[in-house]
Amino acid sequence: MKTSRTTLFLLSLFLAFTSSIAHAQTKYQSVGGVKLTIEGTSNIHDWDMKSDKGYCSSLFDITQSGTLNGVSYINFTVPAESLKSEHKGMDKNTYKALNTEKYNSISFTASSVSVKQNGAAGYLLTARGRLTISGVTKDVVLTANGTMNADKSISYTGSYKIKMTDYNVEPPSLMMGAIKTGELVTVKFDLLLRSI
Repeated sequence: MKTSRTTLFLLSLFLAFTSSIAHAQTKYQSVGGVKLTIEGTSNIHDWDMKSDKGYCSSLFDITQSGTLNGVSYINFTVPAESLKSEHKGMDKNTYKALNTEKYNSISFTASSVSVKQNGAAGYLLTARGRLTISGVTKDVVLTANGTMNADKSISYTGSYKIKMTDYNVEPPSLMMGAIKTGELVTVKFDLLLRSI
């Protein structure tokens, strides 16, 4: 009886040890910036603003075989005034609408992330968290398509529709109000992360 208990104890220790080395929490961060594009409409033509100055950090659970098993943390932030369009007047009015003198960044922090396999090296990430724009924070659910690359870097892309007035942002206008932008915008993100 004593021998079987000792065997069971040693077996449970072995399983706990192998389980801990089979998965490793690895910190990743963005390489070359977070690429963010905001696409919108106006009464004249569609428009976009782009930035590649953002920063993202994540904590991934990766198996020894290189499989993404889970994500316990995602945080990204983009300096609001790094967003640029093809028109300086549009940029100026956007920064004013975002009140960038007071709120200088756009950020997202995930509280929970689920990962589902999507193809051989692909994953579907669903992140529940808090998106902050112009000092207003809302609970959102972001989805992204991720890929574990051959060099163990992870890339993912996704998009999310936002109603600007939900974040107390008055849709910017140009030419003394002659060009008015629509309330809805689509935020597209493209990230490449490497382990640190």
